[in-house]
Amino acid sequence: MMVRRLSCLFLVVVMAVAGCGDSRGSATGGAGRTGSTPTGSPLEFTASTVDGKQFDGRSLAGKPAVLWFWAPWCPVCLQQAPGVRKAVEQHGDRVTIVGVAGLDKAAAMPEFIRLAKVEAIPHLSDEPGDVWKRFGITAQSTFVLIDVQGTVTFRGRLDADDVPDRVAALRG
Repeated sequence: MMVRRLSCLFLVVVMAVAGCGDSRGSATGGAGRTGSTPTGSPLEFTASTVDGKQFDGRSLAGKPAVLWFWAPWCPVCLQQAPGVRKAVEQHGDRVTIVGVAGLDKAAAMPEFIRLAKVEAIPHLSDEPGDVWKRFGITAQSTFVLIDVQGTVTFRGRLDADDVPDRVAALRG
């Protein structure tokens, strides 16, 4: 019985570590190492926001954009929040930043937004994972940077301190 409990505990730890792993990204030019983007513009999607409004990805066209894929239970995501807030303060007038919540029930998402103090940006409630799939995201705490032409230029993990600089570089 003790061996079975230890085995289960080991499995839970491995799964937790894998879920919040360091999946550093790179410039991708549209198709990243975590999966490919479906054909057509990556901005051709619709979703609901956490507060129930409709969001059309095409509204991001013509301006650089950042999609921050997070999960409500993710400590790495919570640690990234200060960088997201700083990027919004410094560059939010010229770069659109959108949170994309997933990997949990919609009811858990507002509490993360409150704790992370990221109410200043829209957050998509992607409980079914449609937007995550569209961008080839397989793990939370992933950023997707999209240039003014609508091309994905980066897909991967960023530390909080790196977020404002990457957003500044995106805006040119």
